[in-house]
Amino acid sequence: MSVDVTTLDEREQLQPQLYREIVREDWARLAAGMEQPLTETEIVQLRGLGDRLDLTEVREVYLPLSRLLSLYASSTRRIGADTSSFLHEADSTTPFVVGVAGSVAVGKSTIARLLRELMSRWPDTPRVELVTTDGFLYPNAELEARGIMHRKGFPESYDRRALVQFLTDVKSGNPEARAPFYSHLKYDIIPDAFVTVRKPDVVIVEGLNVLQPPPSPNEVAVSDLFDFSIYVDADPDHITRWFVNRFLALKQSAFSDPGSFFNVFAHLNDDEAVETALGYWNETNLPNLLENVLPTRHRATLVLRKAENHAVDRVLLRKV
Repeated sequence: MSVDVTTLDEREQLQPQLYREIVREDWARLAAGMEQPLTETEIVQLRGLGDRLDLTEVREVYLPLSRLLSLYASSTRRIGADTSSFLHEADSTTPFVVGVAGSVAVGKSTIARLLRELMSRWPDTPRVELVTTDGFLYPNAELEARGIMHRKGFPESYDRRALVQFLTDVKSGNPEARAPFYSHLKYDIIPDAFVTVRKPDVVIVEGLNVLQPPPSPNEVAVSDLFDFSIYVDADPDHITRWFVNRFLALKQSAFSDPGSFFNVFAHLNDDEAVETALGYWNETNLPNLLENVLPTRHRATLVLRKAENHAVDRVLLRKV
């Protein structure tokens, strides 16, 4: 399942002088004295298919990360209040927005769900909402009309302006902001269904292309509206295996649902399923990763680097 990409050293153009690089052991020490707020059952419920997530991983990686994010959110809120005080205005502090980016099958959805739960346990950030950019994909009928159904997940398959408007509503302090709802079972937008966000402490936005630069210098980038951003990173060879393994697991579970868009794959034997998964990976997801997702990694505030076993082995944090 190897893929023809440049070497890790050549890809690791993160301008390391701008980041603190922290190995797993040192990062895990930051959890000393922190109480583990989640049970094993809760972790299993949050874990996506194929993800490696257990009590140790949560305690050593994501618990300290959630605390760091809570500290950033508190500091940003204080700056907002101080600015309002300086201007002799009422405090108009808006939600702290965290972006989570990375490839298909790298585990970013699990991480986003986990951070929502962990951050909500810290006293400074009790109200946390999660929105995925899947809701801002164009409906399948529109993708078909544009001739880009085969490029679903690429930047042009999203209603970028609607996503920017949603985040503008959030960061403007509007009483509520609404995002369209996407069904993974139907593989499409559900008409007249929405996710409504009502001025929480934190909004987590998870998606493939959330760190993309704007299409033109005169437009706002989605990431311009983030207060903190995370890129979930791994070697493409490893992500390929994770994608195939997840496809096989879905074939035995979600794909077997007669109402699923992917029910047509339920009858495949394992060899056929692997071939089908690699076809989708090599034709769509890998090109999207290499052309659009991976090149945005350097824009992240923090990079979580995963090893072959899906566990985070180092953290890169941009210097302040």
